Amino acid sequence: MITRQRIVRERRQYNQWVASQTLEDYALRYTAGRARKSAFRVGNTALGPVAFLACEAIGGAITIAYGFQNAVWAIAAFAVLMFLIGLPIAYYAARYGVDIDLLTRGAGFGYMGSTLTSLIYASFTFLLFSIEASIMSVALHMLLGIPLAVAHVISSLVVIPIALYGISLISRVQLATQPIWLALQFLPVAYVATSGRAEFAAWTGYAGSQGHPDGSLDFLLFGTAASMLLSLLPQIGEQVDYLRFLPLRERSSKVGWWAALLGCGPGWVLLGAFKLLAGSFLAFLCLRHGIALEQASQPSTMYFVAFEETVRSPAWALVLAGLFVVVCQLKINVTNAYAGSIAWSNFFSRLTHSHPGRVVWLVFNVVLALLLMEIGVFRIIDGILRIYANFAAGWIGALVADLIINKPLGLSPKGIEFKRAHLYDVNPVGVGALAVSVLASTLAFLGIFGTGAQILSPFVALLAAFVTAPLIALATRGRYYLARPDTDLPADAPEIRCSICENTFERRDVALCPAYSGPICSLCCTLEARCRDMCKTNSRAAEQLAAFLRKVLPARVAATLNTRAGHFAGLLLFFNIAVVLLLSFIYRQYSGVAPAGREVISTTLWLVFLCLLVLSGVGAWLMVLAHESRRAAERESARQTAMLMEEIEAHKRTDAALQRAKEVAEAANVAKTRYVVGISHEIRTPLNSIFGYAQLLERGADIPAENAARVIRRSSEHLTNLVDGLLDISRIENGLLRLNRDKVRLPEFLDQLVDMFRLQAAAKGIAFRYRPPGNLPDQVHTDQKRLRQILINLLSNAIKYTETGHASLTIRYRSEVAEFEISDTGMGIPKEDLERVF
Repeated sequence: MITRQRIVRERRQYNQWVASQTLEDYALRYTAGRARKSAFRVGNTALGPVAFLACEAIGGAITIAYGFQNAVWAIAAFAVLMFLIGLPIAYYAARYGVDIDLLTRGAGFGYMGSTLTSLIYASFTFLLFSIEASIMSVALHMLLGIPLAVAHVISSLVVIPIALYGISLISRVQLATQPIWLALQFLPVAYVATSGRAEFAAWTGYAGSQGHPDGSLDFLLFGTAASMLLSLLPQIGEQVDYLRFLPLRERSSKVGWWAALLGCGPGWVLLGAFKLLAGSFLAFLCLRHGIALEQASQPSTMYFVAFEETVRSPAWALVLAGLFVVVCQLKINVTNAYAGSIAWSNFFSRLTHSHPGRVVWLVFNVVLALLLMEIGVFRIIDGILRIYANFAAGWIGALVADLIINKPLGLSPKGIEFKRAHLYDVNPVGVGALAVSVLASTLAFLGIFGTGAQILSPFVALLAAFVTAPLIALATRGRYYLARPDTDLPADAPEIRCSICENTFERRDVALCPAYSGPICSLCCTLEARCRDMCKTNSRAAEQLAAFLRKVLPARVAATLNTRAGHFAGLLLFFNIAVVLLLSFIYRQYSGVAPAGREVISTTLWLVFLCLLVLSGVGAWLMVLAHESRRAAERESARQTAMLMEEIEAHKRTDAALQRAKEVAEAANVAKTRYVVGISHEIRTPLNSIFGYAQLLERGADIPAENAARVIRRSSEHLTNLVDGLLDISRIENGLLRLNRDKVRLPEFLDQLVDMFRLQAAAKGIAFRYRPPGNLPDQVHTDQKRLRQILINLLSNAIKYTETGHASLTIRYRSEVAEFEISDTGMGIPKEDLERVF
């Protein structure tokens, strides 16, 4: 049996960034009620990201490529779909105070399963950041003549000081820039649309470079445009990262709460659809002004042309376009950087069990985006967004299916549980649906299911995930949502102190940890690496995978896969599936651009695959060996811990035995001390009798010689018994004496005691009464020495401390038990000392 390693509680001290909620902004945590105050402020902040100009860029790109009809219908379909998808996501996030990652955990993906979606979401933030910052860089280049490489750095780094302080500063920036954005957003578009009716009419008939000459609707082109737009599905996540700060619904106005939720949650797509259409129109306007195709979909160019039409001054148009682009991109990229920092925090905290702070991942996200900008990401925006849409649609489809199907049907818990302590690592509902959707959409994207499915691969991913999630939940009966119920801590406690970081948190953010035998907050629980999830059974990813393999595979095969070779083969297969998918996407993207070079591209990618095969094999083997080394170290640590704990227990037992021996020895010393005191007291009684009769005899008193001799003899016998008692103590301590009960002639024994004390009582002038019962037996079994000692002590005290009146010895005998009652009229024991006796 392997003993669990003991975990010693040690207070966790977070660094300054993590400890400050102004900087941390409840990353990885439930958003506390005290931070959720103003629906207007939150709604206004959530509205700010809608300023992003990627909408115009995408709207312009799909219009130039596919024509007005296909682009507009794609935008309309996307807007309806996005609103329906965004509504349940925004509602549950605002209702339960969780960001998109925590929402995903509790809605079908599990604790580690949502790591995949965190990566998808984080990728969206830095991809969108790079696209938006590239647009801003072009504006800086046009306005100030700054080289693009330098402009990229400025566009990236400028958002860090704002996003650093989270929603507290972001909300102020969004509020201050809102009037500028809205005025410059609508003014040129409205002016051009109303004054340039000829351009507007021509726009509605524009066929695009790939569309039908008559501009009619083409289903495949419509599907291609709509598929590209689906890459914007994760934008609801950025809205949710702000909407989690909405005040508790029970403590705010219902109208205000729902207005903020609908208008700034799923409602972002209404303004987004307007911006897509504006980009479509302005791109066409650029073409009418002789702008090249590759520049016509650039938002900086679009708005320069629009402002030039409005103000009729190239210089002022350049200034207004530059100001507008900078304001818009600042508003969106602050959000991209902020949301990305939370997503990366969630991703790495689960993999590494460390959290240096949201600020670190903020810089990390911005640097990644900057690298993409420097290599020219904007030139390949179409291909990147179409590939990304497949993964984003699968994640969002599974999430929404859980919220609107599984929860109402009772296949998923009603609330959102996000704490590691109560979740399985992997919930097959979300993870399985995502895997099915990625596989289906990948095959569709590669053309396996035909041209239509190839074009609509993001919709294939969305539909596959949406259908699969409820089916898996039904098949598993929802058993993988909660690893244990959240009932260990009092439900009515407003705040609970974490036993690790020793900070207080609201009840929803705390769980009971058996490893530390106390409450633990969600962040401390996330960062705990030593407990091995002892609070749950069969909930870790490895345990779940092993159980699944044992269930679906023959026992021998499952046992083989659970070996070193099996682990290596599994990792190698996983790595190379990912490599093959990536290289297939690359081949699909570039073979279409350069058909003549397909053979060269194919040969190159095969060489890349073979090189990566070798590297992935080495990496997989190192991972297996590292895992086994870690497990061996854990087993050795557990063994050493068990031995140490056994030694500690042995020392505890020895200490307890020594303590008991010490207590016995101390008790024996006290008993001996008392006995010696008692003996000295008892010796006085017979000595007093002998001394008294000796004085009487010296004085020639007229006393019967026979009586005096009998008293002196009995007193001497008593002294002899006392000496024998002292010897008995020595023999008891050495284990040489066994106490026995003697046959005692009780009447004679009592007469001796009475004769001994009657004379002492008469000398003090007090009466001594002796009342023996009529049924006193001739012989009894008792320890004569101990009985004599007890009665002499009591009678001696009774006579000694009685000045007047009497002392009496009364005996009652019934049921073969003798009761001795000694009473006197002496001073007695003070009341305050009664409780201290014995």
